Amino acid sequence: MEEPVDPIQRAFLGVEQSISAQRWVSRLDQAGQNRALAISQVHGYSDLIGRVLAGRGVSLDDAATFLDPTLRALMPDPDTLTDCRKAAERLSLAISRREKVVVFGDYDVDGASSSALMARFLGHFGLEAEIYIPDRIFEGYGPNPQAIEQLIDNGAKLIVTVDCGSTSHDSLAVAAERGIDVVVIDHHQVGATLPPCHALVNPNREDDLSGQGHLCAAGVVYLVLVNAVRVLRASGDKRVASFDLLAQLDLVALATVCDVVPLKGLNRAYVVKGLIAARHMGNVGLAALLRKAAIGGPVTPYHLGFLVGPRINAGGRIGDAALGSRLLTMEDSAAAETIAARLDELNRERQAMEAAMLAEAEAEVLAEYGTGEGASVIVTARENWHPGIVGLIAARIKEKFRRPTFAIAFDPNGRGTGSGRSIAGFDMGKMVRAAVDGGLLVKGGGHAMAAGLTVERTNLGRLRQFFEEKAEAAVRDLVAVQTLKVDGALGASGATLELIDLLEQAGPYGSAHPQPVFAFPAHRLRDCRQVGANHIKVTLEGQDGGRLDGIAFRAVETPLGDFLFASRGASIHVAGSISADLWQGQRRVQLRVSDAAKAF
Repeated sequence: MEEPVDPIQRAFLGVEQSISAQRWVSRLDQAGQNRALAISQVHGYSDLIGRVLAGRGVSLDDAATFLDPTLRALMPDPDTLTDCRKAAERLSLAISRREKVVVFGDYDVDGASSSALMARFLGHFGLEAEIYIPDRIFEGYGPNPQAIEQLIDNGAKLIVTVDCGSTSHDSLAVAAERGIDVVVIDHHQVGATLPPCHALVNPNREDDLSGQGHLCAAGVVYLVLVNAVRVLRASGDKRVASFDLLAQLDLVALATVCDVVPLKGLNRAYVVKGLIAARHMGNVGLAALLRKAAIGGPVTPYHLGFLVGPRINAGGRIGDAALGSRLLTMEDSAAAETIAARLDELNRERQAMEAAMLAEAEAEVLAEYGTGEGASVIVTARENWHPGIVGLIAARIKEKFRRPTFAIAFDPNGRGTGSGRSIAGFDMGKMVRAAVDGGLLVKGGGHAMAAGLTVERTNLGRLRQFFEEKAEAAVRDLVAVQTLKVDGALGASGATLELIDLLEQAGPYGSAHPQPVFAFPAHRLRDCRQVGANHIKVTLEGQDGGRLDGIAFRAVETPLGDFLFASRGASIHVAGSISADLWQGQRRVQLRVSDAAKAF
């Protein structure tokens, strides 16, 4: 856990309220500074690494493992996951019997990666598993009875659901009635009543004591496969020796980053080792997407999360939902390039649709909630929206108004498909499950930071009221004081590639392990101009004459953007994170501007 903020802590650089209405505070209080010093002295790390680790809740004893996350040190015995051995043995049986296996996945990156991971494993042992990804619009999330019936009619002898299935009682009952085994591998929150299935491997089920609830679905699938390898090796299957589990970690890293699960424990090892695998370009489909995204330099979490992930998701949002999983299982480079090109095209279409929908959503929120300060949960809905993009709209509105947000697309029959995104500290999935239990939703589920739902228009008003009442007290406390935690002050000339290399030792950064934020005090804004559709490029000059280029993403027509344009030539305080950018073959430092304030 990160360090809590002391409400009486002095504001960093005296910034009580920034342009983004945030109070800047040091990430470290006195106790944190003491721990940072101890980490540096005991382990021989630089002072900066000590500060970064201490500011993110890493203890003195855990620091070494944190900086060098290995599967050997962090991977639990898969048998500690409830039903994991049972699932592994059923997969082994399917291989020995040469059964027809169908992998039923979700339509997002985690679902595509999990499906591909399972299919690649079964394919190594001679089973050409069919991957079934439901249509987001016509079928919705997770197994549905009609699809299960169809798969069984087509000869499925084993159905493996990945990234879904934990709450699919009716659908799995169909398989049970027809005598077909289902293995569920999932990570979404699940109630006390489990669906009928042969095995349900989900570290978030109530009777699972593995402590691995932070894993995404692909991370859970990987543990099942580790166990399956054990079972197959014990059975004498010689093909086990030639299956390279480590080479599959690129898919696990991709899903872990894109599903925004906490980068702690085993997830850190997954991402660190998975990035190594991704850089070898061994997965033909992933390599094609990386080339299409025209990344510069070695693969990073940023590339996976912001360049590869959106392209895979575009298929599930507005195109063929199975494109992503199909691509990630391919061995044919030419065919992979074709699908990668199609996903790239769909992603551009998605961006245009998102821009139009976002403008409508923001107008509705301003009309319904004003500045949003009086709302605990924002619910925005339209009939003409594409249901595959509502999750992105919810995320954008949440970022702007800093409230848990749902965006809902209603069809002509009055049934709405919605997606929600939460703020840190508020469990959205729990609230949605309560709405299902209360009869306000047709169905719904999710986890703390994101959720999906289906609702009848006639219940929309009651749902808004229910969410408001459920969230009011918790959200009020969470947003009472908006703070920006600052790791330290830097001058433009101090933002060097050497510093970035040092910071990368404490990476990768992501959910629950945020990128270090630095404040640049009283820097002159030498240049400020719009680039792309809505980004702002800036050049800062320190008091010693050192200069630093930066960019404020999606800042046009925001308080931050308006302030930057109005401050050309003036000295201002700027906050943001630094990274290495590759431009025309040259590696250089770039600042990602997240906030700014007047310098008095």
